[in-house]
Amino acid sequence: MYAIIQSGGKQYKVKQGDEVDVELLGVEDGSTVVFKEVLFIGGDVVEVGSPAVQNVVVRGEVLGISKGPKITFVKYRPSHNERRKHGHRQKYSRVKITEIQKVN
Repeated sequence: MYAIIQSGGKQYKVKQGDEVDVELLGVEDGSTVVFKEVLFIGGDVVEVGSPAVQNVVVRGEVLGISKGPKITFVKYRPSHNERRKHGHRQKYSRVKITEIQKVN
């Protein structure tokens, strides 16, 4: 069984045991997270939500904070002798999916 969840404006396809990097959640390591925005359930029984599937939650455990790739960009203005180099590295919360559960 797998599910498509929404977190931080992005959608993720997850199944039990997967580790996914979602937008920074702001919770400490080892805590449990519940994703209530379940858009699709696949497997033996297929359920499509409009916009979300009712009475289904996905639970996960926060493993820690991970970092994405470093992104660098350069601003350059010709004939002004102006050059600026900037960099950014996005932080993500790494979540291990523990269960996909139907709630009555």
